[in-house]
Amino acid sequence: MGQGLYDGNEVTAQAALAAGCRFFAGYPITPATGIFSRMLALLPPAGGTVLQAEDEIAAAGYCLGAAMAGLKAMTATSGPGISLISENISFAIGAEIPLVIVNVQRLGPSTGSPTRGADGDIQFMRWGSSGGLPLVVLAPADVRDCFTLTVAAFNLAETYRCPVFLAANKEIAETRENVDLGRLPRPELVERPRPAADRPFLPFATAPGRDVPGFLPIGGPTLVRQTSSTHGVNGYITADPDEIARMNGRLARKLQAAVDRFSFAEAAVAPAADTLIVTYGVTARAAKAALAQLKAGGRPASLLILKTLWPVPSALIRRHAHSVGRVVVAEMNQGQYVREIRRVLPGKRVAFCGQMNGQLITPGQIQAAVHD
Repeated sequence: MGQGLYDGNEVTAQAALAAGCRFFAGYPITPATGIFSRMLALLPPAGGTVLQAEDEIAAAGYCLGAAMAGLKAMTATSGPGISLISENISFAIGAEIPLVIVNVQRLGPSTGSPTRGADGDIQFMRWGSSGGLPLVVLAPADVRDCFTLTVAAFNLAETYRCPVFLAANKEIAETRENVDLGRLPRPELVERPRPAADRPFLPFATAPGRDVPGFLPIGGPTLVRQTSSTHGVNGYITADPDEIARMNGRLARKLQAAVDRFSFAEAAVAPAADTLIVTYGVTARAAKAALAQLKAGGRPASLLILKTLWPVPSALIRRHAHSVGRVVVAEMNQGQYVREIRRVLPGKRVAFCGQMNGQLITPGQIQAAVHD
């Protein structure tokens, strides 16, 4: 694919193919079905597999099986589907199975409004699995991001052996933009780590100084034990408190200690500004327009567009907020990520600009929040 008009769903599918994805399973759901349709056209000619599952639970389960067999796998759904696959997300976290999940968010709760967008699943993606252990959530702001962040999502899933969400929404997924895909930056592809060859294989053992175990596929010449239950390095169920603490500590540490390596963001800094606008997703477009209008009106502000949402890139946020006295968080919900900004910046005045009514936040609304 070269230059042309593409929507976010098309580009997400194309990026998955470029990242090495060779297995996709899904269930049709607005507004994510475009990814399913495009993967159906792309994967079989490349030697890959596409399955329509009986529901989202089965789709995620198929992907887990394919990933355990060594394939790069992806599913795509929306809020109602994410609600269904919580158990399989927990499985991927606990069993350290690489998996990319595209959540094309729509207005909720429940089945909500299939043709209206929102960012109402932001906290749910982080906390909607049992155990409370971290995973990665990346948020594209436009069609170009859908390409680069999808490739990054596969790289992170492989590097850290974990599920990675791409938190799109209806407007990004179904809006066509003029993009030259051939000119977009393409990160070097990453494969999941291999176990050390000089020691007996243990499915959840890590090398000294590392927090991610080496991977071998099920079905190969070496016996591989996978389980979603609490286990030790050998994969057997354990009730030993020390062993359980070590495992859960490592699962949390492997992502939280590494977040600075994948704190994707875009920033526009005005040296004299006293206000920092923080946003993500499609609202970034309104924030950019508001920034230009504020500058023209003699009230410059700085802007930080977060593209890594979880784990929270605390160091990045503190660095950009260091010189301002006030922060305005703009998001299409009733106040979800603003909670994290207030937690990370306890000494700052943090205001919220948001709504959850099926309408986009306008530049004027962000301007008004800055002037308040």
